[in-house]
Amino acid sequence: MAEQAQMSLFPPRTVEDLVEDIDKLTKEIQALYCLDEIPWILGYSGGKDSTATLQLVWNAIAELPLSKRTKTIYVITTDTLVENPIVAGWVRKSIENMKVAAMEQKMPFDPHLLQPDIKHTYWVGLIGKGYPAPRIKFRWCTGRLKIEPSNRFIRNVVRTNGEAILILGTRKAESSKRAATMKKLEEKRVRDRLSPNAHLPNSLVYSPIEDWRNDEVWIYLNQWSNPWGQSNKDLFVMYRESTADNECPLVVDTSTPSCGSSRFGCWVCTLVDSDKSLTAMIQNDEEKEWLQPLVDIRLELDIENDRQHRDFRRIWGDVQLFERNIEGQTSVEPIPGPYTKEWREHLLKRILEAQNLVRKTAPSNMGDITLISLDELSEIRRIWLEEKHEFDDSLPKIYEEVTGEVFQDPRPGAGNQLWGSDEWEVLHEICNPDTMHLELMSKLIGTEYQYHTKSRRIGVYDALEKCFESSSRSQEQAIENAHYKRDLKTAAKDGDVYAIKQLKNRDMKPLGTEGDVAAVKQLSWGTMKYPTLDNDDDDDVEN
Repeated sequence: MAEQAQMSLFPPRTVEDLVEDIDKLTKEIQALYCLDEIPWILGYSGGKDSTATLQLVWNAIAELPLSKRTKTIYVITTDTLVENPIVAGWVRKSIENMKVAAMEQKMPFDPHLLQPDIKHTYWVGLIGKGYPAPRIKFRWCTGRLKIEPSNRFIRNVVRTNGEAILILGTRKAESSKRAATMKKLEEKRVRDRLSPNAHLPNSLVYSPIEDWRNDEVWIYLNQWSNPWGQSNKDLFVMYRESTADNECPLVVDTSTPSCGSSRFGCWVCTLVDSDKSLTAMIQNDEEKEWLQPLVDIRLELDIENDRQHRDFRRIWGDVQLFERNIEGQTSVEPIPGPYTKEWREHLLKRILEAQNLVRKTAPSNMGDITLISLDELSEIRRIWLEEKHEFDDSLPKIYEEVTGEVFQDPRPGAGNQLWGSDEWEVLHEICNPDTMHLELMSKLIGTEYQYHTKSRRIGVYDALEKCFESSSRSQEQAIENAHYKRDLKTAAKDGDVYAIKQLKNRDMKPLGTEGDVAAVKQLSWGTMKYPTLDNDDDDDVEN
């Protein structure tokens, strides 16, 4: 179906027509390269489109005399650290081959393997901060893992040179949405296939294969040898094995359907229904069964209703309400927040177990595979200790329990806190079964310790006040308070004075009996430092 739609959008061309187009593009690339000193940045993912684009540019520049190969062409690829391991290994090998070939052939290509900042990696967000597995409405991963590393590199080049040209393997045949976007940008073009970058100023986007179909990409890759020594035949096999039916016919002419619909991405991705490429690889090749633990973890992350594993408050401590439609009835409920401590620890254990297993079962060339790095583990530990104030410091214990090795934290001074698991157990026994009381006390202790190490303690009262605001109420009281604020805001918006008075009167009434600490109005640091005497206190003074 997709192939038929592609054929209707792009009339079939003969191989001779494709060869003529390649010759035309070669001259166009050479002319554009020699036109000015604006640096080029070529986006490479290791897939068929970016490989064809890089190969096309490489071959075109190779035909220029050495005296004209003066402008650097940066080749950038982003490793999200959760890429399909087979593809990630392929890309790393390709980058290494490019560096060697560029030196040997005296080519101006400068390959760079980019990675997200440690504080923005997938596992630091999911296990460290507790972000839920990404969804369409909360797609927190793409910007942090893919877009920001490449944009940062492009901005640095633009900052140094004033402008840059970004070369991409985008094609209109990829999807109708992509075709519409590219069509819209064509209206602002400065010349053929050179469009303004909609997101980065002072940069243009050059898309040489924008009008190619899937089959034409494969013809080019299979009939023209790879100039940096990577095997395009192996790339073809990788695509074939990632197809559910293990079929990817050899493209010999434009009438042969291709296997270009395969897509590689992050093996943890929960934005799609299932990771078809990884599952197909296991299904089509018994030697890739070692990847099964990754599929199992992804399935565990892709829980439709994960409320039991998430806090009832947002990550900053507030209860936010939203309207849900349940069987035709409107229900106002709290928006689930980050993962709970127990679930984050469970996920950490699962990923370490999977890493141990794949290292034992993977082929020798993949034996050093890393699913979660020591730097990521160190950052997760820091977040648990300093931001979430979980001073039981459970990460080293989980690591040693799963791997049998002592956790060597690369962060200087890590783990030098005064409190540890023994004190946590004592505090847990004192507060049990009130989990909110345990959370409040751990936050207060952690906050006080952070300010204790500072030369100036400005802001300590405000920080302690925030601990009370987020953790001093039980779950039921916090949700009831959120409903009260929502009702009061609605009444004020509607100008309903009577409803406002009713709500305020209800708020003034005592909510519990004498001795019920939970029912007493929440104290602030001001009222604690300067308490107001009630009538009983006055009587005691007089007596």
